[in-house]
Amino acid sequence: MSDPVRSVAFHALRAVSEQDAYVNLVLPAMLDEHHIEGRDAAFATELVHGTLRRQGTYDAIIDRVASKGVRSIDPPVLDALRLGAHQLLNMRVPAHAAVSETVDVVRREIGHKPVAFTNALLRKIGQKDLDGWIGLVTAGLGADEARAISASHPLWIVKALREALGGHAAQIDKLLAADNVPPRVTLVARPGLSSPDQLPGTPGRLSPYARILDEGGDPGAIAEVRDGRAGVQDEGSQLVAIALADAVVEGSDERWLDLCAGPGGKAALLGALAAGRGASLVANEMQEHRAELVRHGVRRLDNVEVTVFDGREGPWEPGSFDRVLVDAPCTGLGALRRRPESRWRRKPEDLDDLVPLQEALLRRSLELVRPGGVVAYATCSPHLRETTGVVEAVTRGRSDVVVESTQQWWPHIDGTDAMFCAIVRRS
Repeated sequence: MSDPVRSVAFHALRAVSEQDAYVNLVLPAMLDEHHIEGRDAAFATELVHGTLRRQGTYDAIIDRVASKGVRSIDPPVLDALRLGAHQLLNMRVPAHAAVSETVDVVRREIGHKPVAFTNALLRKIGQKDLDGWIGLVTAGLGADEARAISASHPLWIVKALREALGGHAAQIDKLLAADNVPPRVTLVARPGLSSPDQLPGTPGRLSPYARILDEGGDPGAIAEVRDGRAGVQDEGSQLVAIALADAVVEGSDERWLDLCAGPGGKAALLGALAAGRGASLVANEMQEHRAELVRHGVRRLDNVEVTVFDGREGPWEPGSFDRVLVDAPCTGLGALRRRPESRWRRKPEDLDDLVPLQEALLRRSLELVRPGGVVAYATCSPHLRETTGVVEAVTRGRSDVVVESTQQWWPHIDGTDAMFCAIVRRS
C-alpha cells in the first residue's frame, strides 16, 4: 500500500480525535480528495475504522510498552502508534511494513523528533500477537475490567450493556464482539415505491422490506436508492417503523406523526406505509439541517409534511394524531458497530441530560395521540435508563395509558443495531 493511503488514514484519525469529526463523513471526503479508490480505499477504511474500534485495546498495550505511559505521548504520535498497532495485531500487514510505513508517516506528517520513539515502541508491540498482549495487559483484572480492554469498550459501557442483558456473561461477550464487526449495508424497499425483489442482496432476517448487500456493495450505485424509492436503513430501524404501523388502533387512522424525524429513515418508511392506507405523516425535526435530510428522504412521498419545531413545544393540537413515533435522541450505544468513534465520546453523565429530554418527548407524544391511538417510543440504545426506565417513569401511575409491548433487538442475536421499542396505547 502506498504512503498516501496511510497518510490519509492518519489525517482522518487526527480529525476524529482532535476535531470530533465523524469518521463516516471525513474519511470518504479525504479519499475522494486524494483520488484513492478500490483496494487502497478499502485498506484505508479498515485501517481507520478498525483502529477506532480497537483503540482501548491498543492504548492498554501502548501504556505497557511506553516507559512513561500512554498519557505522556503527544496526541498525533499516539494516533500514529494506534494505526501501527492495528496493522501489527489485526491486519495482514507484514510486521516490517507496518513498522516502517508508520514511521515514515510520523516523519512526514509530524517531524523527525518522534521517529525513533515510534520505531522502538512499534517493534516492542510486534513482539507478541494480539492474544498474547491481551493476556498480559488484563492479568489480575476483574471480569468487566478485562472485557473493557479485550473488547475495547469503556468500562461504564460494558457494565451498562451487561445490565441491559440481564447480567449474562456469555451474552455480554457476544455483544461486545458483535460491536467490533463492521455491519453490512442494509437496504429498505419503501412500499408503494419499490419492492425488495427489485433490490440486490439477500433478504433481511426480520423486516420484509430489507435486503442486505454483499460485502463491498455500493448503495449509491443502485437506481432505487438514488431516486428515493429505496434507502439505506438498518433492519432494527425498519422494525421500529413497522411496529408502530402494525399496532391496532381503534377508529380513524389518517394522521401520523414522527416527532423526532431526522435524519429521515424511519420517516420515509412510515410515510410509505401511511400512503398505502391513505394516511398522512407529519415528519418533525428540531434542527433545520437535519430537516433537510428528512425532506430528501421523503421526496417521493406527497403525503408527508416536514416541519421544524422543538418536539416538546410544537403547534399541534392535543389528541390530533392516530399514531406517533418518538425516536428520541439518545446515547447511541446500540450503534457502536456502525459508529466506531462514538464509544470514546459518550460519557455516563450524558444520560443526565438525555433522560429528562426523552421523558419530556414521550409525555408530549402521549398528549398528541388521541384516545385509542398508539405511541412508539424508540431509542438506538439498550441502556436501561433510556429504555424501560423512561417508559416506566412516564407511564407510572397513569390510568390513561397502557404499555402494550416492549422489544429490544441486539446485534449478536438479531443482526440489527441494538434498537429498543415500546408500544404505548392511549386508553
